[in-house]
Amino acid sequence: MNKLSVVITAYNEENHIEECLKSVGFADEIIVIDNSSTDKTVEIAKKFTKKIFTQANDPLNIDMQKNFGFGKATNEWILSLDADERVDKELANEIKVAIQNSVFNAYKLPRKNIIFGKWIEHSFLWPDHQTRLFRKGKGKYMHGEVHQQLAVEGPVGVLLQPLLHENYQSISQYLQKMDRYTENEAIHLVKKNTHFHRMDALRLPVRDFLKTFFLQEGYKDGIHGLVISILQSFYMFLVWAKVWEKQGFVQTVDNKKFLADIFAEGEKLYSEVTYWFLTHLIESTVNPLKQTKLRIQRKIAKKVSERAE
Repeated sequence: MNKLSVVITAYNEENHIEECLKSVGFADEIIVIDNSSTDKTVEIAKKFTKKIFTQANDPLNIDMQKNFGFGKATNEWILSLDADERVDKELANEIKVAIQNSVFNAYKLPRKNIIFGKWIEHSFLWPDHQTRLFRKGKGKYMHGEVHQQLAVEGPVGVLLQPLLHENYQSISQYLQKMDRYTENEAIHLVKKNTHFHRMDALRLPVRDFLKTFFLQEGYKDGIHGLVISILQSFYMFLVWAKVWEKQGFVQTVDNKKFLADIFAEGEKLYSEVTYWFLTHLIESTVNPLKQTKLRIQRKIAKKVSERAE
């Protein structure tokens, strides 16, 4: 019978780690990798396992640091978790069945993100599949980018039951993590010699908002979906701004032309916003005459956007 090792990576997680550890009592082995916490994370973890290992904290290589923990596992299968994640009984039972005589080397798990007290059921946050269950020696993180997927050797299956993620609990927490994640992303983009256009300062956030709120149906999560879409758009602006910073705060040469470019870009983006608002109105309108009028307005908005290209 195949056995399971759970590897939990944590840094200053005294408020989360106990519930995480309680949820994985079904595992044959529990390993905690502490990234030099300064709170009671280790003290709490000792109540559940003796297998606690410490390494220096490296916030720019968060996922890569998990490989250290994978090397400490002694069983055939590994379940990788963060301290703010939970495994309920249904997922635990599915995992126990999946690791016996499986044709796969890993499994993706849907992840249920709880943000600001609500399960976010749309946009990029659901089903948010994460490859977390894998055979020892068949999975690892390959580079330092934040929130990368595990690299797996061999076929990957998909489980049905979700992993519970007690994600952001406050706006301040969201902004603090956003600062770290955008810094990490900017560093890696600069290493890849990425160059943004100055108008990307407008394009990236606006288009990311449209994608999250409309295309990925974030609006179906109500005010939560709106706030998350705005925060996500700000995330993209910060990535742009930090790359600009690291490349020396390049200045504009002709400020008059720059203002004209801003106006043209703003007109185009306004048309894109209008297009998506009208699309949503068309889908939610039952009156055929009103639908026709909205479609004409949407067609005009699309033409304005195309002229601004």
